[in-house]
Amino acid sequence: MNNRMVVGWLRPGFALAATMVLSLHVGAGEMSFFVTSAGPGQGADLGGLAGADAHCQRLAEAAGAGGRTWRAYLSTQGKTLTDSDVVHARDRIGSGPWTNAKGTMIAKDVAALHSGDAMLGKTHLLDEKGSPVHGRTEKPNRHDILTGSRPDGTAFPPSPPFGDTTCGNWTKSGDDGSAIIGHHDLAGPTGDAWATSWNSAHPTRGCSQQALRSTGGDGLFYCFAAD
Repeated sequence: MNNRMVVGWLRPGFALAATMVLSLHVGAGEMSFFVTSAGPGQGADLGGLAGADAHCQRLAEAAGAGGRTWRAYLSTQGKTLTDSDVVHARDRIGSGPWTNAKGTMIAKDVAALHSGDAMLGKTHLLDEKGSPVHGRTEKPNRHDILTGSRPDGTAFPPSPPFGDTTCGNWTKSGDDGSAIIGHHDLAGPTGDAWATSWNSAHPTRGCSQQALRSTGGDGLFYCFAAD
C-alpha cells in the first residue's frame, strides 16, 4: 500500500496525523548522516569496512533512508603509509553536505567537517531514528564512537609508534588490540582538545564489547551518505 492509498482510506479526522507520518517519511529519505543506534554486537569486530558499511545500510533502510549509498566513517591501517590497506575515513563519505534525521546540516563538505566549522555535539549527532545518543553524564554512557582516525579524518601511521588503532582493521573482538574513538557529545574529563574531539579522543582498552563499554562506548560509529 503506497502513501496515497493510506491517505485515501483514512477518515477526515485523521488527515493531520497522516500528513505528519508522510512528512516524517520524506524527512528520513533526506537524512544523510547518523550515529548508529546500535553496533553489530561483536565489539570492534564490525566485519571490516564492508561489514560496517552494510550495518549502516541496514539501519538506514529501517529508518526509511535506504535509497542512498551509506558508508561508515572509519579508517584502516597498513604496514606502510602507502599500503593499499590504508583507508582514510574522510575519503569514503562523499562530498556532502550532510544532514541529520531532524534536517539539521552537520557540515557542508569534508573540509568543514574537519575544520571545526560543523554542527557537532550531542544535540546534532543523532542516531538514524532522530534520537540523541547517551553522553558522558548519562547512564549508560555511550559517547565513545569508533573511528580509528586522526582529527583530520586520516588513518594513523602503522606501528610503531602508534600500534593498533583500528582493532585489526575492524576485525577484532577480544582483549588484544585497540581502536581510536571520538566523543560525539564533545565531552571529556578535562578541557583538553583530545577529550572533546568528535573523531579522535582516545584509544579503547581493548576490542571486546566489554572493553568498549569500560570507557563509555558500545561499538557505535558514524554513518554518512556517500552519494
